[in-house]
Amino acid sequence: MDALITQAAKARRAAIALSAVSREAKNTALLNSARELDLAREDIISENAIDIAAAREKGVSQAFIERLTLNDARIDSMIEGLKSVARLDDPVGLTLDSFTRPNGLAIRKVSTPLGVIAIIFESRPNVTIDAAALCLKSGNAVILRGGSDAIRSNAVLMNAMRRGVERAGLPVDCVSLVEDTSRETAQRLMRLNEYIDVLIPRGGKSLINTVIKNATVPTIQTGDGVCHVYVDGECDLEMALTIAVSAKISRPSVCNSAETLLIDQKIAARFIPACFERLKLAGVEIRGCEKVREYAPYVLSATDEDWAMEYNDLIYSVKIVDGVNAAIEHINTYGTRHSEAIITRSEQVARKFQNMVDAAAIYWNASTRFTDGGEFGFGAEIGISNQKLHARGPMGLKELTTYKYVIDGAGQVR
Repeated sequence: MDALITQAAKARRAAIALSAVSREAKNTALLNSARELDLAREDIISENAIDIAAAREKGVSQAFIERLTLNDARIDSMIEGLKSVARLDDPVGLTLDSFTRPNGLAIRKVSTPLGVIAIIFESRPNVTIDAAALCLKSGNAVILRGGSDAIRSNAVLMNAMRRGVERAGLPVDCVSLVEDTSRETAQRLMRLNEYIDVLIPRGGKSLINTVIKNATVPTIQTGDGVCHVYVDGECDLEMALTIAVSAKISRPSVCNSAETLLIDQKIAARFIPACFERLKLAGVEIRGCEKVREYAPYVLSATDEDWAMEYNDLIYSVKIVDGVNAAIEHINTYGTRHSEAIITRSEQVARKFQNMVDAAAIYWNASTRFTDGGEFGFGAEIGISNQKLHARGPMGLKELTTYKYVIDGAGQVR
């Protein structure tokens, strides 16, 4: 039995044991892990610095470095995430429905863990802690496989988490990291149906497409975010300016950052000069359609590829559209069903947009950046699902459970 099969088999055994663990024991493990993270702070930053230095040598983008970086603030955030998850209600063992049949069978629908979850992710090492915490609290074992660029960071984080789990007396193999970051091992992980119940890829389009093509394990797709802000002709101009700019610049490397700005032609002449001035001051590269370039000839010409591009960077594609119907059509053509926003004073227009746009999260007069497990009150998230089965949007604890039917009888037969 090779290392990956051994690891998966241990996770399967741990999942069975974890399904019967009390809420108090799981919370103790999470709080222990928070303390272990704090104690390992210097080691975490030191190991992360080695990963960053290696990434810089490869000539990666600054946005990539930003996603990779761990510092005291991000460690504090991971610690608080563990504590927040510990404070949340346990999603396991809840009676979701109950009824008694005419033959006397008492049937209950009860929430239960998914089992063993495998997560393949890229350069964001905080996923190690966020994902492990949510899986542990929801009674699932998790096997994490990060990218080679963050292997030292991921390993030191996982070691801290495992120490916290072990100190609580829980099966330590309920959280584990695949340290072989080869493509072959990742593809083998995608096919371990005997041991893994669900696979969740967290990363860009390339990773997600690889999983779709190669996985035999059931998957939940997350992360690919071509998000839009549509500025309607009947908007509060200052609100629209604030949201349109902030949705791009507040953290451009994440999946809920806006990539395309759509502007109603009715307001373009007033909106574009003020908006572009703010974007330029923030260092944003603007790529506009031909109508946009009539107002701002200095911007780059947008290509068809730009409308479907997740930049994860300070780049914004901008298009002038003929009202809300054109905006809806553009979004449903090029969007990735992640997060979309409309800025308007008209409730009628806003509701039409929310009803007709196909996405997991649709905002009226708010930034797409709020599509986040913490912002939704979930404590943390496993990712943002932009598919429709089995979960959609930020995946918190409830989305990491399924259910089973528990039936009590008194000797009934058919």
